[in-house]
Amino acid sequence: MRVALKVDVDTLRGTRVGVPALQQLFRDAGADATFLFSVGPDHTGRALRRVFRRGFLGKVKRTSIVRNYGLGTLLYGTLLPGPRVGRRAGAIMRATHALGFEVGLHAYDHVRWQDFVTHRGEGWTFREFARGGDAFQSVFGFRPQTAGAAGWQMNVHAFAAEEAAGLRYASDCRGSGPFYPMIEGRVFRCLQIPSTLPTLDELIGRHGIREAALAGVLFEASQRRAGDQVFTLHAELEGIRYRAALERLLALWREAGVSCMSLGSFYRGLDLTRVPVCEIRMGSVPGRSGRLVRQGPVRDPVRTAGASGEPIPLSAFL
Repeated sequence: MRVALKVDVDTLRGTRVGVPALQQLFRDAGADATFLFSVGPDHTGRALRRVFRRGFLGKVKRTSIVRNYGLGTLLYGTLLPGPRVGRRAGAIMRATHALGFEVGLHAYDHVRWQDFVTHRGEGWTFREFARGGDAFQSVFGFRPQTAGAAGWQMNVHAFAAEEAAGLRYASDCRGSGPFYPMIEGRVFRCLQIPSTLPTLDELIGRHGIREAALAGVLFEASQRRAGDQVFTLHAELEGIRYRAALERLLALWREAGVSCMSLGSFYRGLDLTRVPVCEIRMGSVPGRSGRLVRQGPVRDPVRTAGASGEPIPLSAFL
């Protein structure tokens, strides 16, 4: 079994503190990973608008958001101005790439994307995605080659924006395995590599699961699922407060012969001729508040790619 490690970096604190810690942890464990960066303003404090969302207060109680993110971060965008993450921590981002880790775009403004994209139209979505790409380029000197949506929140125009940007694969959804997404009858060329395993913050505090048990629970979850897996972690969580749990999980995978890799390596190991077309649906995930983008029913298990493995023209899907 292979596990692709996808690191969502949401905040300035996560970039400055969590990312270097994860780099060292992965190198010590012989693991690879993809780091997806938020590159614009850190407006984490504005996420408190979600207080009226079903399940949000329960998550706050279970995960201790103040301890995880720090009081200063929770004031960004409200009582404190939101710092530009790409400008303030660009050196750490570039160092991540220089160390050989794959880097990609998480969002321009993490909170803005997560809270509003599902209710916005084509113009807003393309502009916001382009702002992220431009800020990413100003940090790295090249355009992002992969992406993963903040909070697994997307709309049809966001999938189109990724396709227009030339992305070959992204990880914007929750699901069971790689697929080409179909929305409103349209199939997109940008392959989805969905997160398949529960995240740490979805598990802790549920059914009596404590921090000391997290690694074992996640390991068992990966063993119960068939095929390769994708695990999403957060620089603000596994890179800081829950680093020991991640270290133990990596050790369990290593002992079991599981290879931990980047999304790019995962993608290059796929047989694209066998990747299905699946509908995109909105749904819920246990332990997470609100609704998010999920992999839906298979609509075409065969006609996904040509013999060379290259995606065939969209007209062939329709």
